[in-house]
Amino acid sequence: MTRIFTSLVLLFLLGGCSSKMGLPGALYTGVTEGKHATAQTSVKMGESCAMSIFGLLAIGDASIDTARQAGGIRSVSTIDEKYTSFLLGLYSSKCTIVRGK
Repeated sequence: MTRIFTSLVLLFLLGGCSSKMGLPGALYTGVTEGKHATAQTSVKMGESCAMSIFGLLAIGDASIDTARQAGGIRSVSTIDEKYTSFLLGLYSSKCTIVRGK
């Protein structure tokens, strides 16, 4: 029983190491990263998100196309990604934010 508990704790703690998030925090993470930008002006914004609970269940659609459709955007000018995480990944989310015309 102790081995199973130890294994689960290690899996939970090391699970964040495989994250694509650039700056993970143990207690809280709130980071926005710019991924793409053009010189074009932005008037509209759309957002799409996916989330993970306990690192066991992940749901959502954080794709660029879903964010573009949510904002009614035809021409994309910037793409940002926003990462949020609480308590070593008990809850994590990734949102794609698209701006354009």
